[in-house]
Amino acid sequence: MGSVDMAVSEALGNYLEEHPKEARTIVDKVILAASARHAARKARELVQRKSPLSGGGLPGKLADCSSKDPAECEIFIVEGDSAGGTAKQGRDRRTQAILPLRGKILNVEKAMQHRAFESVEIRNIYTALGVTIGTEEDSKALNLSKLRYHKVIIMTDADVDGSHIATLILTFFFRYMKELIEGGHVYIATPPLYLCKKGKIEEYCWDDQQRIAFIEKYGAGNEGGITVQRYKGLGEMSEQQLKETTMSPEHRTLRQITVEDAVAADKIFSMLMGDDVEPRRQFIEENATYARIDA
Repeated sequence: MGSVDMAVSEALGNYLEEHPKEARTIVDKVILAASARHAARKARELVQRKSPLSGGGLPGKLADCSSKDPAECEIFIVEGDSAGGTAKQGRDRRTQAILPLRGKILNVEKAMQHRAFESVEIRNIYTALGVTIGTEEDSKALNLSKLRYHKVIIMTDADVDGSHIATLILTFFFRYMKELIEGGHVYIATPPLYLCKKGKIEEYCWDDQQRIAFIEKYGAGNEGGITVQRYKGLGEMSEQQLKETTMSPEHRTLRQITVEDAVAADKIFSMLMGDDVEPRRQFIEENATYARIDA
């Protein structure tokens, strides 16, 4: 093995001396990688110091619940202050916490690790959940023993933009908190798309099929007297409407996020959220017939 090392080292040394441009590129990449590891280590330490269990305090925008039993507590991660305000008014203050996020969180699939840990919104998620992370050398980076909520519910608008935000959050969970998904803690809320009315009759509709069925049932061949309200955002709903359709355990429908095939999931996240454009374009073209444009 020593002779092989010597031969490779000598050949590589000669190559780098004869190709200074390539040598500089390699050195720059080594320096960048070292700097990124150092920055990630510092960012991880910052996340740890911000843990509520270490005295760092909870995020200012978090509306926490009063119960301290994680098994009955749930947190709604909501897009924007407007929807967050409505959710805070419609929640069960004993068991439901609300964490509004400002805009779209960082796409961690395209960002270096230290950028993720430096993101204020991502640090707020770590802090609110109460989980702890180890060093990059740890075999298990995420510790869920102090998880403060056993249901982590992503609640976004029922439109394309809301779906994108939910996907960004799921990408973060898959890449940095996979144990949270594997433990069955992550859910997607399903707010209705429409509120249909005919006289005193009111029904929420979660898709176009339900809306059409309502019109056919009560329209008598026409839509006279029927009004259809399209919810383009959670902020358009009153706190009572949001509570009775999306937040109340008695009436809501939650979709639990699971990973049946980790390799396939890894490939999908890389394709849809990564830097390589061509596979993503091909996927969109192949599935364009299933897409729906929001009015």
